[in-house]
Amino acid sequence: MGVSLFFEKIWKWLLGLGRDQYVLYLFGCVTFSMGAAFFIASNLGTDPLDVMALGLVKHLPLTVGLAQGGFAALCLLVYGLWNRTRPPLSPFFTFFFCGSLIDLWMNLHFVERFVGLSPFPMMLAGVVLCAYGSSLIIMSGIGIRAMDLVALTMVRRWKLPFWLCKGVMEVLLLAAGWVLGGPIGIGTIFFLAFVGWLIQPLIWINTSYLRLEDYGLKQARVQSPAS
Repeated sequence: MGVSLFFEKIWKWLLGLGRDQYVLYLFGCVTFSMGAAFFIASNLGTDPLDVMALGLVKHLPLTVGLAQGGFAALCLLVYGLWNRTRPPLSPFFTFFFCGSLIDLWMNLHFVERFVGLSPFPMMLAGVVLCAYGSSLIIMSGIGIRAMDLVALTMVRRWKLPFWLCKGVMEVLLLAAGWVLGGPIGIGTIFFLAFVGWLIQPLIWINTSYLRLEDYGLKQARVQSPAS
């Protein structure tokens, strides 16, 4: 109880610095990018999206960034058609913002200099940080990643839990990447097994114990489907 109260007070102080949605979003991006840096530094595998992108570049004249951007555009197209609305551009900002932060952590050699962990614990730390960062970005309701927007639409329309919608999409990504020849490691399996599935429980912890407002997943549940 004392620990949760301590973190609740920290969050209240941080949220008092500005509009709470933007603070959630900023801290989500920073946390996610740091988790990705841990994951990359562990050298134990890539996430399902990277598996798909690396497999795709073996067959098409693309870079990994272009392949990932193309997948994000496809998700936004699906989101727009499914909801009969203009797709938001903010996911692309999140894509480039998080990518720039990952580059910053890697160029500073942050993980190697300040974290004395062996590869496996480093990978586990990356999984937890990526999941928690994703939960904050979704809770902010702004700049939600393109694939998460599709998952939130599935939640709203089909009344399924978010972890299931996100998990199914990542399994399909991993399968497509494997067929295309993308690399799969133990880190890939851990990312698939835990990141997507941890997001919804972490959102519950944030709302129940840290008293953070959920501007993303909660709205997805209560909004009525577009006709």
